[in-house]
Amino acid sequence: MGKLVVNTFVSLDGVYQGPGGPDEDTRDGFAQGGWVVPYIDDDFGRFVDGVFSRVSAFLLGRRTYDIFAAYWPKTTDPADPIATPLNALPKYVVSSTLTDPAWEGSTVVRGDLAKEVTALKERTDGELQVHGSGALAHSLFALGLVDTLHLLTFPVVLGAGRRLFAEGAAPAAFRHTGGHVTGKGVSIQSYDFAGRPEYGSIDLPENA
Repeated sequence: MGKLVVNTFVSLDGVYQGPGGPDEDTRDGFAQGGWVVPYIDDDFGRFVDGVFSRVSAFLLGRRTYDIFAAYWPKTTDPADPIATPLNALPKYVVSSTLTDPAWEGSTVVRGDLAKEVTALKERTDGELQVHGSGALAHSLFALGLVDTLHLLTFPVVLGAGRRLFAEGAAPAAFRHTGGHVTGKGVSIQSYDFAGRPEYGSIDLPENA
């Protein structure tokens, strides 16, 4: 059975919206798109290349799928570590409106998300990766389907935008499995899902 891996870029205040460019995602009047770009360096690139070297299939939300489909099929260099797996491997896009995806190797996923994604995990040998797709990721967390989270936190506060873990997110605990900070200050941390949170209380010393 495959492992569902979510790869997400967030700001210090948890925003995932529009990381790659000014016109990528302007919903709700978001005007700060492209906030990831100043922090891209060789450390960041090596991590991303490593992620794409482990992928067996992609699971994408409709918005991210459309962004990827408009760009990556045009990149035909067989040595490109991102374009090659994106163009060659199976891509599953969650959508209730897309009927005939043009990007080769794409399949539309509709219906019961928990049932469909569980079936995808069962027939995927390796990593089923989610990139971007914030709304989809939120749903997958709520359903307890995420096995691993690679969370890349960028040293910027945006003050507005859609957040990965917004009010009402399902409580969950994670086990830290590794991480590092890039030369430009991006904190790259990896976590495995560990079930529900545990709670306790801090015993403060009594006043003398």
